[in-house]
Amino acid sequence: GANASALEKEIGPEQFPVNEHYFGLVNFGNTCYCNSVLQALYFCRPFREKVLAYKSQPRKKENLLTCLADLFHSIATQKKKVGVIPPKKFITRLRKENELFDNYMQQDAHEFLNYLLNTIADILQEERKQEKQNGRLPNGNIDSENNNSTPDPTWVHEIFQGTLTNETRCLTCETGIDVRSTTSQQFQYSVYSLGNHTQDAMEPENSRPNPGLMPRPKELTLITIRSLITGSAPCPGLRPQAEISSKDEDFLDLSVDVEQNTSITHCLRGFSNTETLCSEYKYYCEECRSKQEAHKRMKVKKLPMILALHLKRFKYMDQLHRYTKLSYRVVFPLELRLFNTSGDATNPDRMYDLVAVVVHCGSGPNRGHYIAIVKSHDFWLLFDDDIVEKIDAQAIEEFYGLTSDISKNSESGYILFYQSRD
Repeated sequence: GANASALEKEIGPEQFPVNEHYFGLVNFGNTCYCNSVLQALYFCRPFREKVLAYKSQPRKKENLLTCLADLFHSIATQKKKVGVIPPKKFITRLRKENELFDNYMQQDAHEFLNYLLNTIADILQEERKQEKQNGRLPNGNIDSENNNSTPDPTWVHEIFQGTLTNETRCLTCETGIDVRSTTSQQFQYSVYSLGNHTQDAMEPENSRPNPGLMPRPKELTLITIRSLITGSAPCPGLRPQAEISSKDEDFLDLSVDVEQNTSITHCLRGFSNTETLCSEYKYYCEECRSKQEAHKRMKVKKLPMILALHLKRFKYMDQLHRYTKLSYRVVFPLELRLFNTSGDATNPDRMYDLVAVVVHCGSGPNRGHYIAIVKSHDFWLLFDDDIVEKIDAQAIEEFYGLTSDISKNSESGYILFYQSRD
């Protein structure tokens, strides 16, 4: 109560945005990974609006999306402007639906975000399928053509989906190839499961961010975009010449490597650097009809409405036999323009504004704490479970990371949400 009234006082009655509410979320035993992501998504306005619109539809059987819609609606319709809400119903449903989260241990916020958006997309597609069956196909039969077709994109895709183009050039005949087809590869941030892929195509079991915990369900296994789309990048989880499905692959975000004293733009450039495929990783060239050395690079062809960037801050150290945190200082600007776009990009000059950051505090993936900083109207707020504070824009610099390479506790940006202006 005291915290809430102090926040209201600090913002001031004249400046307090109309129809806006700032509510902290109660922690139900190491659920800060969930609370921080929910706050970040609530302040991604297109996402919030779609979830609230879903709430206004006819009542449906309880699932993770109905629980999320109830929570968002509860925040948005509070009589008070500030306060605390217990997301008990949502947490209970989450633990019921996925055994990975059915405990009181610290979880990975990025993994949770990925699971949440995957699940919402699945729910929406299943509901649409049911509506088609009930409406157009009264007898309940679905013809095989309909059954095998790719599901229509949902509003999750409309918000988070982007397109990558993967250019590969044979160094023998100089033929330029777009991997898998003559068009670009499309990735959808957070859609469908990756269950069709074999374990060989996935990260090694000991590289999961939660070693020692229950096995992660297949659909949660994240694969680096670069290695998955080409099927030939030197990735520890891929055997040389591993066969990868040629269909479009679905993703929540861009996962980028981090380096000391750099910026998000530098990370994205690294993501799109030209790589040479050689020795056992040679690419099969249709023109040469044999495996050849090749150059490949990946660029963004279609930019999403909301660009979610995951900084790969947890690295497995062989000598330690565990994950350690890279607390490197990586600057993330309030405004962002992507420079790793392809020549035929549909909207290469799209400008983005930072709207939310999930911050990891601590020294490792299975310990520490998550908080969220969000932009609401023209000011910034920090959400630390049930505590909400107004912060200065300059204070965001404190979450870039540390300039020292020594592994120690740090509060560093982990997932960034950038929203396009158009």
